[in-house]
Amino acid sequence: MKKISIIYGTCTDHTKEAAELIASKLSQFNPELHNVADCGAEQFEQSDFLILGTSTWGCGDLQDDWGDMLDKLSGANLTGKQVALFGLGDSSGFSDTFVDGMGELYHFFSDKGCNIVGHVPTDGYSFDESTAVVNDEFIGLPLDMDNEEDQTEERVESWVSELKPLL
Repeated sequence: MKKISIIYGTCTDHTKEAAELIASKLSQFNPELHNVADCGAEQFEQSDFLILGTSTWGCGDLQDDWGDMLDKLSGANLTGKQVALFGLGDSSGFSDTFVDGMGELYHFFSDKGCNIVGHVPTDGYSFDESTAVVNDEFIGLPLDMDNEEDQTEERVESWVSELKPLL
């Protein structure tokens, strides 16, 4: 069985709650759950499958703890790792930078040679722009716990069902 790590950065615990929900849906795979603030590069290097989550702050900024981690990972060899991303944002108040933090993670891990999986169609989301959209799809699971919390469970369930065959 693949070693799965769910690593998240959070300021308000919404991303932690989403990570815990994802972990519960993948419980048969025994994923390890980590706050990125408490991680080192080894959690990334020793895992076969990474599920990475971040919130987006201000006008498209990556959650603070992720900035520190990306610096630590600059010399890590992550080539060929499978990575699935999830991001939290405010599609109403910040519709022009919706889940841009997830877009930053995408570019960093793509540049490190990782295989990004778990793309999500943009249908059903209301937003104006996002760096997390590539080829007309989100590069991971976008969640809006501020305005669309009632859709979170269904969106996570659908996304996780797409990931399970890869595990």
